[in-house]
Amino acid sequence: MKVSDILRVKGDSPLFTIDPSESLSHAVNTMATKDMGSLLVMEHGNLVGLLTFREVILALHRHGGALGDAKVSSAMDDHPLTCTPDHEIDQVRHMMVESHSRYIPIVENGKLKGVISFYDVAKAVLDSHNFENKMLKAYIRDWPSEEAGAQALPAKG
Repeated sequence: MKVSDILRVKGDSPLFTIDPSESLSHAVNTMATKDMGSLLVMEHGNLVGLLTFREVILALHRHGGALGDAKVSSAMDDHPLTCTPDHEIDQVRHMMVESHSRYIPIVENGKLKGVISFYDVAKAVLDSHNFENKMLKAYIRDWPSEEAGAQALPAKG
């Protein structure tokens, strides 16, 4: 299974972006009202960072619990982990676990294709395992019995 399979299942969901010069409080408001765990930081049509609730919490901690006039650029991850639609899900899962990333932008030929979350990856793996389990159970259920198998074999002579 590939990242492109997850993107296909997710459909054409809107990508929520923000400019790095926007205020961090505006970003927090957007994340809260849209119930988003991340915002893609875009500048001149290019992905320049990722803002997640982790970066927001770290910024709050640095500023004594207040965001003040802090900008997105001061809190964002300016080198987010990315992958392509052709990456295998198992590879992405390992990348996300190793880097403690909950969100990963999908980029192909310099163009942003979407973003997937650790939840999306976990759900895809679980759905795949459930499907495989169902197919194996159906295969076992249709397995011929020893008697039926013996009757189908020619008699020894």
